[in-house]
Amino acid sequence: MRIAQVIAGARMGGAETFYERLCTAMHGTGEEVLPVIRRELGRGGRLRAAGLKPAELCFGGPFDFFTAPRLDRVLRGFRPDVVVSWMNRATGFTRPGPWVLVGRLGGYYDLRHYRHCDHLVANTRDLVRWITAQGWDPARVHHLPNFVPDFSGAEPARLPAPPGAVKLLALGRLHVNKGFDTLLRALSLVPGAHLSLAGVGPEQAALESLARELGVADRVAFLGWREDTAALLAGCDLFICPSRHEPLGNVVLEAFSAAVPVIATATPGPLEMVADGETGLIVPVNDPESLARAVSGLIADPIRAAALAEAGRAAFETHHGEAPVLARWRALLPQLRPQKARR
Repeated sequence: MRIAQVIAGARMGGAETFYERLCTAMHGTGEEVLPVIRRELGRGGRLRAAGLKPAELCFGGPFDFFTAPRLDRVLRGFRPDVVVSWMNRATGFTRPGPWVLVGRLGGYYDLRHYRHCDHLVANTRDLVRWITAQGWDPARVHHLPNFVPDFSGAEPARLPAPPGAVKLLALGRLHVNKGFDTLLRALSLVPGAHLSLAGVGPEQAALESLARELGVADRVAFLGWREDTAALLAGCDLFICPSRHEPLGNVVLEAFSAAVPVIATATPGPLEMVADGETGLIVPVNDPESLARAVSGLIADPIRAAALAEAGRAAFETHHGEAPVLARWRALLPQLRPQKARR
């Protein structure tokens, strides 16, 4: 098939990272893939290094009157069977044409941006339910999960924990939605544990101040932005996802891939991915005491922690590895048909 993948995303982000993975993987199977991206040296360079030839456009703000016609010319020149537009901005610039237009959603977006799409793809079942509850025909809304790299066998990073301490790890943007303040409060209730927190964001100063206030500053390391996720996961004992709002949570899938025990909060993404008590543990949102009990329980029961890690790894291999997810994309796209009545 000839597949155009259109994104106007930020320099960094979960959707943007998965976009690159999917384009590269589809290209690797022999599909003819045209990535269309916002001009950005890093993304363009990585896609070209993978053997792709991205088209790069402006994707500006409300007064960008040039990108839509230029994108239309690019697509008509490529002659795709399917165009996948990622998130609101790219979908807004992508016009209907002699192709199937598929809007790809990774969150609970304003569906007005997608009225001209033939089909929608969502990366969680809960998101599919939400879209159909807004009036979309269920036959035109499809669930295709994300995949993450296989991080098994990575060389462990040397996390800055003292000898004998249980090494906790959390990853993500230092934003209030990620709930890292809840994790710090839980840490204060778990003596002997050390937390490595990798990420940057607007909450860093507040989190550092809270760590000092709670008396755990010597048991927390702020690692900054890191790209060695596999090594960090290989070096930790437990992975924690304490989010207040998490529509998916690629970091949970990455921990599954690395066979690390996972504790996550009861937000939509983890609730869908983690079978509580089987592939990980689910705790209430904004509840440091419950989170601390879960952490302490796995520290006290390493056999149970190992069983959770093994089951999480099995779930990754079955549902969230590259091969099973890519097979689902390749099976779905040829079946899609344009909604002619909408033209």
